[in-house]
Amino acid sequence: MKKMNFKKTALLALLAISATKISAQSKELFDAAVKPQLISKTFAFTEGPAVDKKGNIFFTDQPNNTIWEYKTDGQLVLYMENAGRANGTYVDKKGNLIVCADEHDELWLVKNGKKKKVLLGDYKGKLLNGPNDLWIHPNGDIYFTDPYYQRPWWTRTKPDQDGQKVYYLPKGKTEAIMLEDSLRQPNGIVGSPDGKFLYVADIRGNKIYKYDIKEDGTLSGRRVFTDKGADGITLDERGNLYLAGNGVTVFDPQGVQIAHIDVPEPWSANLCFGGKNRDVLFITASKAIYTMQMKVRGVE
Repeated sequence: MKKMNFKKTALLALLAISATKISAQSKELFDAAVKPQLISKTFAFTEGPAVDKKGNIFFTDQPNNTIWEYKTDGQLVLYMENAGRANGTYVDKKGNLIVCADEHDELWLVKNGKKKKVLLGDYKGKLLNGPNDLWIHPNGDIYFTDPYYQRPWWTRTKPDQDGQKVYYLPKGKTEAIMLEDSLRQPNGIVGSPDGKFLYVADIRGNKIYKYDIKEDGTLSGRRVFTDKGADGITLDERGNLYLAGNGVTVFDPQGVQIAHIDVPEPWSANLCFGGKNRDVLFITASKAIYTMQMKVRGVE
């Protein structure tokens, strides 16, 4: 009995040390007294935030088929209606919004919230599962995840593809290249600003994987970054990885947890850094959107 009590005491001590360490490291990222600020709670389900060069943030309300813009001055503006049931988004170097258009399982290029161009409509003649999230390499290649989530607006009830995979669409091309087919359900995706590494969240497999991006755009050197799944993910300037899901969990470049941000909603779907200085963390969480002032900047 004494031995068991000793082990329990030792475990509690280790947990206390770990919690103290996390608390100390989190102070370098944000003020502990600052909580996520509710901006609006008028949506059905928010997702897919992306930031432009000015720091304005675009995000989606998929059930309502709209894309919104949260401007650096705090204005909330409807950017696009009939938005293809947009999910993940990303702003390219020309300021166009690249969209995972889930309604017909396509990738779109949207200009000024009005003009749209279908960049990708299938994979080898079959519908994609439903592009979920994406990241654009500095050279213009588009990397995206394609899990299967049954949508109420679809007539089909099973996927056309034989798995849930990760693809990339080379710049200027119209055919995607499959990169990874062994994940259980790939979801969030982000790459390093130098274009050398790619992170992919396997939400069902409860893992974050890190890959090397080769010169030809393909992936190699897969390794587990951390044993925790996520919905959306993003990076800060120090190489810390932020995972959306149960609030926001932050891991350092070695995959060690250094912080957690509580968000008062059932689910945090995605996140990005925005604002004029890229030091505002923007969180899409269920029917709401939140912002949080940070001490670090994002890299997107």
